[in-house]
Amino acid sequence: MKYSKPISSPSCFGERISTELEFVRKICRAEGETEADDDKLVDEFRRLAEHPDGSDLIYYPRDDREDSHEGIVKEVKEWRAKNGKPGFKQG
Repeated sequence: MKYSKPISSPSCFGERISTELEFVRKICRAEGETEADDDKLVDEFRRLAEHPDGSDLIYYPRDDREDSHEGIVKEVKEWRAKNGKPGFKQG
């Protein structure tokens, strides 16, 4: 298996997001100051996750998937590992 450098956790609007779970929660709770900020968070999720279902993992999950915040993070991590993508860098 090819080694890939872990990708960094996102930094959103000057605020460092420390975990993937915290990032997904922020998106699900629509915690941006504006709708445009929330859209940027979703765009960043799609960019970082690279999952083919993109934001549907959050908004339109398949019936066979756990749609909790933890389930979303688990799905992304499993898909990335299965597809030879790097994991997420800690803090």
